[in-house]
Amino acid sequence: MNNVPFLCSWSGGKDSCYALHMAAAQGLKPVVLLNVLNEYGDRSRSHGIPKEILQAQAKALELPIHFFESTWSDYERLYIENLIALTQRYSLKASVFGDIDIESHRAWEEKVSNAANLNAVLPIWQQPRKKLVLDMITYGIEAIIVSCNHTLGPDFLGRTVDKTLIKDLEALGVDACGENGEYHTLVTNAPLFKKRVKVTITDKEESSNYNFARLELL
Repeated sequence: MNNVPFLCSWSGGKDSCYALHMAAAQGLKPVVLLNVLNEYGDRSRSHGIPKEILQAQAKALELPIHFFESTWSDYERLYIENLIALTQRYSLKASVFGDIDIESHRAWEEKVSNAANLNAVLPIWQQPRKKLVLDMITYGIEAIIVSCNHTLGPDFLGRTVDKTLIKDLEALGVDACGENGEYHTLVTNAPLFKKRVKVTITDKEESSNYNFARLELL
């Protein structure tokens, strides 16, 4: 598996970041990040992270990042189209994803990867969720919560993913890893980052079932 060129499905959060690091540690070679923006092209579709902050992460990793805009209804079709184009441009052999144990997610990732003749790689698949978060912290991934559900509430926005946070999550009956969508994160530093990504929270917003931090790059 040495030097196999791969694309990383990049949310900007801890799971995709750790998956990229683990794939690289296994000898695969990261060559491009892929992120899906909302239909307005200003934030990521999944985590609500501003485009310029995702670009700063890519710069810190010294990797190109490819964006495309999509509604949820067009997501799969456009994802496959962009995967095929990137496979040709970068001579990709694999696609790396940060999912842990939701079978429907893995099935979708294998489906879209197969459409582009890529091998879907899930380096953190089926690792115990709490141990996985603790391993990320020990490894040196620094991340903050940038969106969360109402069980957690707006006070959790901006909190660092650390051992204290895990205890607080468990006290509320929330999965330590947030794999069920309880919260999403932004990585500000990691072993492969050449420099820290500095952000500030300028405001907090609430939708029908979720809280979002309005982020600004420093």
